[in-house]
Amino acid sequence: METDKKNMKKFFRSNKKVIAGVCGGVAEYFNIDPLIVRIIWAIATFVYGIGLGAYIIIWIIAPEK
Repeated sequence: METDKKNMKKFFRSNKKVIAGVCGGVAEYFNIDPLIVRIIWAIATFVYGIGLGAYIIIWIIAPEK
């Protein structure tokens, strides 16, 4: 039980940030390049309109590393 808690990944905003570190934090959590996350987030913002709202919510909720 105790080792399961130690091995769990937690989401944090990244210190390597452009605006708030949300995309960097998502990239670190999923172990992918932050540029890919930023491109996907931009597409979600401009095409679907949901990206900006989600970004702001995560910016407020997620703790900084």
